[in-house]
Amino acid sequence: MAKKSRTKSRPQTRELAEGEVGPRQPCPCGSGKRYKACHGAPGGAASVYVGRPFDGMPSECDVVALRELVPAATAPLTLKSDADRVVRLCSLLPMAAPAMVRDNGEIWLGLQVQHNFGDPARDLGAVLELALAAEPGVVGLTDQPGEGPRLQDLITDDALDVTVHDGFGFWVADVPESDRAAAEAALEQANSAANPTARLTTVESAYWTNVGPKEHLRWVMPEPEDRLLDALARLHAAGKDVLVEDSRFVGMFRAHGLLAPVWDLPVGTGPEALEEPAERFAADLAAALADDSDLSSEERAARSGLANRQVTLR
Repeated sequence: MAKKSRTKSRPQTRELAEGEVGPRQPCPCGSGKRYKACHGAPGGAASVYVGRPFDGMPSECDVVALRELVPAATAPLTLKSDADRVVRLCSLLPMAAPAMVRDNGEIWLGLQVQHNFGDPARDLGAVLELALAAEPGVVGLTDQPGEGPRLQDLITDDALDVTVHDGFGFWVADVPESDRAAAEAALEQANSAANPTARLTTVESAYWTNVGPKEHLRWVMPEPEDRLLDALARLHAAGKDVLVEDSRFVGMFRAHGLLAPVWDLPVGTGPEALEEPAERFAADLAAALADDSDLSSEERAARSGLANRQVTLR
């Protein structure tokens, strides 16, 4: 009589729909937990996870880039309720503060903060509302903010004027020299961890960075994922995704509902050499996005490969 197999049959796993998060994958809210133990758990986390929180915000792609990619950058915001109040959106603030009310009344709002309440745009809106009524100092959330306006509800629709800084010297630019000693250690540490970064001028939301042994171009794009993957596959199959000699399109990452293609670049490329090739690629991409014909077999193969190329954010 044959022995029974000791190998237990495993249940068939369901194929995930595009954009769906698997139970054992990291929760997209940034908590560091698996999805099944966070927003995917029965009862979930404190609030519903919003997959594209900055949708409808001016310069959405740049906001995502400043939150996920760019170490030191700022952009002024204009409030609907008070156009004269100075509000500055910052990639990162000292000690990763959610917001700071400066002595001169300016409000600095930090993007690189993980509240893990499910909707970063609502978190930012709540922090901004608190800062508008606060005295000078650090402002942040201690509890889930609940219902209320999101950041895009509180500001005008003007496109953001993004400034990428060489370091975090803007933290103390308005502080007298005699009062900077307390901030010098934090400033030095932050500057040492900031990779050189530049925003391209010929296209939107494309950022060159030098991470030491490599240079990258990381380009946040607003198009729906399916259409963008089709277009990128057409260009990849046609050999039109090489920006400069010896560069390589290595994949993409997903952040806040958007795709960001990534290129590896030869060391020494620099941002200036990418301006014209990026502009050319943007034109080719626009043509590919407008092409609604069926993908060829080569393009389908390229699309399958691209869909599986996930890269780390940093």
